[in-house]
Amino acid sequence: MNARLSNILEEHAALEARLGNPTLQGNSQEYADVTRRYSELAPLAALAREWAAQSAREHDAQSMLNDEELGELAAQEIDEAGRRQVELEEEFARLTVPRDAADDRNVIVEIRAGAGGDEAALFAGDLFRMYSRRAEVLNYRVEVIDASETELGGFSKVSFQVIGKGAFAQLKYESGVHRVQRVPATEAAGRIHTSTATVAVLAEAQDLDVNLNLADVRIDVYRSSGPGGQSVNTTDSAVRVTYKPGTPEELIVTCQEGKSQIKNRDKALLVLRSRLFERKRRDEQARQRATRLSQIGSGDRSEKIRTYNYPQNRLTDHRLEGENKNYALAQVIAGDLGPVTDALAELERYELLNAPLEEAR
Repeated sequence: MNARLSNILEEHAALEARLGNPTLQGNSQEYADVTRRYSELAPLAALAREWAAQSAREHDAQSMLNDEELGELAAQEIDEAGRRQVELEEEFARLTVPRDAADDRNVIVEIRAGAGGDEAALFAGDLFRMYSRRAEVLNYRVEVIDASETELGGFSKVSFQVIGKGAFAQLKYESGVHRVQRVPATEAAGRIHTSTATVAVLAEAQDLDVNLNLADVRIDVYRSSGPGGQSVNTTDSAVRVTYKPGTPEELIVTCQEGKSQIKNRDKALLVLRSRLFERKRRDEQARQRATRLSQIGSGDRSEKIRTYNYPQNRLTDHRLEGENKNYALAQVIAGDLGPVTDALAELERYELLNAPLEEAR
């Protein structure tokens, strides 16, 4: 029997025996751990048992191959059992793909207008609203961290926190350059313009993820301002955090949305930790290339990942192929990102499953 499947069955049976031991129930933490692991292995154990049954079916049919009356039927049985074993092994591999440890975390999204002037800023605002609607559908909460609004109602930049279990898994594929093709409201001649916005998606860092030395940080406070430099706060509540100022590692984070300087400081430090955590994740992924072979989830902000074509009501994700790459733009912009996310997640699983083969070439 396939060794991995055999090991799963043995572990599942051992856990079942432990759960039947009355002494285990006296230790609530250990009982919870064993129950959790037993539940995790249940679908894998079911696959392993069926694989074993198909293997036995194939073995029994082998003994009847030379029988004049049953030989043809036996050959059919062997073929069917073999094909089913392959299907079960593929399903087993899919279920055991390493899961991103950050998937369940809250997320910080940063959107910046790119090429295209006012139209790029308006597009950045459209993306912000798209993600906000998606968060609402998923019952997540959105909190703006920092925003620089333009006079036309767009954003030169906006950063926000999406709070909810699994937020990173839902939004991690959004990192990259987003391109829009449409006729701007300010275009009198009706010509189609192309503009861009850049999206960065950061898994929210936890205290143990990053060892941030506050001696490496400079914190400045200033007065918040709105569109066109208009003051929106009469106190110095806005906070600018600079990490290792003047060095190649310098990072700058600002937060001015809250009226409390202390809360803005805490938010800015959270974003900084999350950026440092993302840098750490990228370094680890570079060393362990098998965990990220495709551009899916790479977060490379130099990559054009998607085009929003308004005249044709079509969204094209350039990481996908064939029928999977095009979607109805109106639905996606309204927050229905689910089908796109699912397709990208499936492609990521495929890339991870084939990673050892790619690395060996």
